Amino acid sequence: MNRDRFEGIWKQLSGKVREELCRLTDDEPGMVAASRDQRAGWNQEGHGIWKETAARQLREFQVRNRDWDLSNR
Repeated sequence: MNRDRFEGIWKQLSGKVREELCRLTDDEPGMVAASRDQRAGWNQEGHGIWKETAARQLREFQVRNRDWDLSNR
């Protein structure tokens, strides 16, 4: 798990806790901000997943094409 995914999950968790606290205190603007934090966390986690997938695909490409030499062109 890379840092982006971890931070995204952390933002989602902290946003959920903040949302519940705001619900207890009837803080409507706080609930909106907490929902925004959760959405930002989902986006960041998705970005981390994308980066991991891209790195994995690059490694697989390099393994499949390790004999490929571009210096002859």
